[in-house]
Amino acid sequence: MKRLKNKVALITGSARGIGSHFAKAFINEGAKVAICDINKKEATSFAKSLGSNAIAIEMDVTNQNSIDHAINEVEKKFQHIDILINNAAVFSAAPISEITHEEYNHVFNVNVFGTLFTMQAVANHMIAANRAGKIINMASQAGRRGEPLVATYCASKAAVISLTQSAGLNLIKHNINVNAISPGVVDGEHWDGVDKLFAKYENKKIGQKKQEVGSLVPFGRMGKPEDLVGMAVFLASSEADYIVAQTYNVDGGQWMN
Repeated sequence: MKRLKNKVALITGSARGIGSHFAKAFINEGAKVAICDINKKEATSFAKSLGSNAIAIEMDVTNQNSIDHAINEVEKKFQHIDILINNAAVFSAAPISEITHEEYNHVFNVNVFGTLFTMQAVANHMIAANRAGKIINMASQAGRRGEPLVATYCASKAAVISLTQSAGLNLIKHNINVNAISPGVVDGEHWDGVDKLFAKYENKKIGQKKQEVGSLVPFGRMGKPEDLVGMAVFLASSEADYIVAQTYNVDGGQWMN
């Protein structure tokens, strides 16, 4: 039996990367999915590849009007929303002495504002419709600790973990479960960009940091987007009905709590 049959999911930042893997898995589990991304062209192309159970919506999570528009578009097409994955995020790296206001604002607007106010808007939709729901926020092992060159990103992901706890405790009375996934180092386009920043600030060769962090994962390799899919499907399903305000590490053993 398909675990998400007839459910409707809105996934931010899902035109590529980890979000696209979530979307594919949810479609395979019987859900209808809104591919919400700031890149409308990529979202449209990807949604078409998934078939009639996927739609593409241009969405900027730093803009409340864009958030509201996306939710309205999902309602028009699929009538309701059962699942939200707050996946859209950006990364930055710099020594404390070099962090700019622009960098800070960009990271927090996407990672924190985007998570909070998309969660708020979707939760309000669920409450108004008197529907139970599942909200999954994407945290990071970076939110569990500080790092010398990653202050803004670490702080933003710590905020995501905290928001998950507070929202989870607040919204469960409406039968809305809020939980989070905390990945470790996940190979792909995102980490290629991360690697370049570390090469700049740590005077390393391109690819060196990536090799170093991969070798330190107890499992023996960097994660892949596919490694996160099982947890996302589980948290979105009825199997996770009694799970509230938790952040799950899916990181090959990098962090224990």
